[in-house]
Amino acid sequence: HLYIGEEAVATGIIEQLRPEDAIVATYREHGQALVRGMSAGSIMAEMYGKQEGCARGRGGSMHLFDAKTRFCGGNAIVGGGLPLAIGLALADKMQNRKAVTACFFGEGAVAEGEFHESMNLAALWKLPVLFVCENNLYAMGTALRYTESKTEIAKKGDAYNVANAVVDGMDVLAVSEAAAKAIAITREGQPFLLECRTYRFRAHSMFDAELYRSKDEVTEWKKRDPITLFFEAMKTAKVLDDADLTAVEAEVAKEVDESVAFAEAGTWEPVEDLTRFVYSEVTPS
Repeated sequence: HLYIGEEAVATGIIEQLRPEDAIVATYREHGQALVRGMSAGSIMAEMYGKQEGCARGRGGSMHLFDAKTRFCGGNAIVGGGLPLAIGLALADKMQNRKAVTACFFGEGAVAEGEFHESMNLAALWKLPVLFVCENNLYAMGTALRYTESKTEIAKKGDAYNVANAVVDGMDVLAVSEAAAKAIAITREGQPFLLECRTYRFRAHSMFDAELYRSKDEVTEWKKRDPITLFFEAMKTAKVLDDADLTAVEAEVAKEVDESVAFAEAGTWEPVEDLTRFVYSEVTPS
């Protein structure tokens, strides 16, 4: 589940979070994991199923996890991360921690009961949850207009007295600004619903024939590639130039190559450890 096209959302949101804040994501969580600071090597090794992976190869592509950065997992279930975010935020509140939980989900999850239940409890219990809806217009192959009678996702927060806003999810600077305002509210114990209108450039997954959208539509959206838009803005502001872009691209390519090599050189979990971690190895005090 590639994140190409939606990079501005993860970057704009997470760079406004603090180390003590928690993140819950979806099966398209690789972008969030990288921005949060998880190493490309540990992520790649996890996708290879190697024990050098962030979850020892047991989670795979859709279940990246890293306790050190409070990256509390991707989730293969649509909407499955929403109630987990409520639990994390409730635990932080009960332990008097001034932490925010950022919960990423797609517009398809809005049709699930977990969305409404989680919004209601977050408002009722005054939980510090930032609900981030990555509205990329299609839930797998179904357009938003076919699943929601009210397609303005952010406005659904009104039903639960949850403050809300909409932002251009292709503009990382706009997302960052909106996130800063939303997180300031959330950190004071009030949930917030931020709808980021974005677009995935690639298929939902490798099995998706993309029969539900035209190539012209994809081409039109690619004109607003978030990475290109950001570099153009930086060039206009004379912060970066073409040489900087070339250097960054080379650095990223090198990091990808190194992460693949690291994963391929990794080791498999021994068979005798198959049932390890099924039960806690720590006895509660």
